[in-house]
Amino acid sequence: MSKTYNVAIVGATGAVGETMLSVLAERQFPIGRLHLLASARTAGEKIDYGARKIVVEDLATFDPAGVDIALFSAGGGVSKEYAPKFAAAGAVVIDNSSAFRYDDDVPLVVSEVNPDQVANRPRGIIANPNCSTMQMLVALAPIHRAVGIERINVATYQSVSGAGRSGMEELGKQTAAMLGFQAFEPAKFAVQIAFNLIPQIDDFLENGYTKEEMKLVWETRKILGDDSIQVNPTAVRVPVFYGHSEAVHLETRLKISAADARALLEAAPGVEVVDDRVPGGYPTPVTHAAGTDAVYVGRIREDLSHPRGLNLWIVSDNIRKGAALNAVQLAELVVKERS
Repeated sequence: MSKTYNVAIVGATGAVGETMLSVLAERQFPIGRLHLLASARTAGEKIDYGARKIVVEDLATFDPAGVDIALFSAGGGVSKEYAPKFAAAGAVVIDNSSAFRYDDDVPLVVSEVNPDQVANRPRGIIANPNCSTMQMLVALAPIHRAVGIERINVATYQSVSGAGRSGMEELGKQTAAMLGFQAFEPAKFAVQIAFNLIPQIDDFLENGYTKEEMKLVWETRKILGDDSIQVNPTAVRVPVFYGHSEAVHLETRLKISAADARALLEAAPGVEVVDDRVPGGYPTPVTHAAGTDAVYVGRIREDLSHPRGLNLWIVSDNIRKGAALNAVQLAELVVKERS
């Protein structure tokens, strides 16, 4: 009989938690006992897992003893309070918040990029990167290994699901109201999101960048293990429900042609190249990314303005690959390590 693992999902009733549950089932993760944890407000609800209905438990009163792997997606405050308690009780914690990403003794891991770092977890905690960083590095890591990357200019076009269920609800209700010629006051976002673009995600910092933008800087360097890489990001919220898109311009250390870059990407794990130079021959959040696992790359072309420049268009489902799937893939690496 194959070994099973007791798993807890913290934040099980949120958008990412629900997707984690789906991914665990789809990938037939070897679960023994499964604990779905949330706040007292949703404790007692029942959630389907295969043929079973599992009752949501109150995180505040839950005893983590006996949990082997804990997947956290309930926000930084919850992670800071509870993740160390789960780790102290013997669980490997895989945290989807930003609570531990920049701690030197917590590995920040993308399954296709630096999986070896999963074993380097002195505190029993592994951090899941920000969704926009994750999809970008799945595509950029093979190029960096081949020719080195000096500089990344990236503009992200991020869906409202990145702001949680409330972000999706605001887009839906606001769109319906506007189509009915009714007024709708913004609540989740600073300004109207329906039929609009918002060049701000998270709070502004003293340097003029937002925290979301600086995550791309900090996390890229840590994951690739190269503090010399320069990253210049702009993060934009767009009226799309699922799927982040990124216009990426690279300046590489050695020259690489578009054809060679395409070949590297076609061979890269987790990447699907959609790069036909015809109308619709490129990935979009709706036509490719939403509900799927891959990081899609298209519009691969050399930069006319820089001798070692390369342009890419990168699209992925931010809830699925950008959060839930990578967490489960990291859990699978932990299982492999223990088998």
